[in-house]
Amino acid sequence: QVQLVESGGGSVHPGGSLRLSCAASGFTFSRYVMSWFRRAPGRERVWVANVGPSNTTTYLLDSVKGRFTAFRDNDKNTLYLQMNNLRPEDTPVYYCSRDRTSWGQGTQVTVSS
Repeated sequence: QVQLVESGGGSVHPGGSLRLSCAASGFTFSRYVMSWFRRAPGRERVWVANVGPSNTTTYLLDSVKGRFTAFRDNDKNTLYLQMNNLRPEDTPVYYCSRDRTSWGQGTQVTVSS
């Protein structure tokens, strides 16, 4: 069965950096588009990034362009989100997904002074 496990969240000051990881198992990882989403309390889920099978970024949220980079390592079955110059608005829980049908449990990012 498909399993996605996010990690790497934490608490940082504005301007700090974090790298999120999503470890995938139960399917042929290299054949699928993978995505990052985020959701803040009381708000709608937001599509952050898509990464194609060959490590091409096919979508990146406008508000994170120039700050976030999404990439994957197919040999390690892992999806990553490198987040730099973090802002308080980046505080939501982050989820990885395959096909928007399989989801991880999420990892919390908190950006505050």
